[in-house]
Amino acid sequence: MIFKTGEKYNLTFVVSEAVQQSFVQTFGDKNPLHTDEVFARTKGFKGKVMHGNILNGFLSYFIGEGLPVKNVIIHSQEIQFKNPVYVEDELDFTATVSDVFESVKSVEFKFVFTNTALKTVAKGKIQIGLLA
Repeated sequence: MIFKTGEKYNLTFVVSEAVQQSFVQTFGDKNPLHTDEVFARTKGFKGKVMHGNILNGFLSYFIGEGLPVKNVIIHSQEIQFKNPVYVEDELDFTATVSDVFESVKSVEFKFVFTNTALKTVAKGKIQIGLLA
């Protein structure tokens, strides 16, 4: 199998204003926590909080474009949000192969997103299948 337990993959993502606005336009989620600077500050945040599901888009990019093979499909994913992410934050993403199931041609990764302050903003796991 092409994947080996312990292998690591690293990417960097920036949550630009354009990414945030595209998410709002595409999905219509205009919750003021994500779209109103003043509202977000009154709730104790330092500014508009990025939609957490943007991170799912970054996971999709990792699986579809960041792996050495393209014949993959996501079977399942789990994500835990630990700290807020703000517009213009730069996130380091690390995924580690945690398990390889050769008999069913699937691979599990554990992943973590950290911000520039090295705080974990999200972590989880994602399982993929290798297509014939």
